Amino acid sequence: MKSVLAVAAFAVALTGAAGAAEAKGCIKGAVVGGVAGHFAHRHTLLGAAAGCAIGHHLAKKHEREQRREMMREGAPHRR
Repeated sequence: MKSVLAVAAFAVALTGAAGAAEAKGCIKGAVVGGVAGHFAHRHTLLGAAAGCAIGHHLAKKHEREQRREMMREGAPHRR
């Protein structure tokens, strides 16, 4: 069973490698999620996948907020 999961995880990792440029926040989230999942009844891969998704979401949210701040600072003030 573990070998099947390992092969599946490897296949998913290879598939996701093509979009590595878009994976901001995923690596850090996957590491944290994997460690947390490991200590939560040995669900390392599930924790890593969830951590990657959450980390990517938070990175996109942070990038959006930074873009909004830059737009506000660059816009002329109206009176």
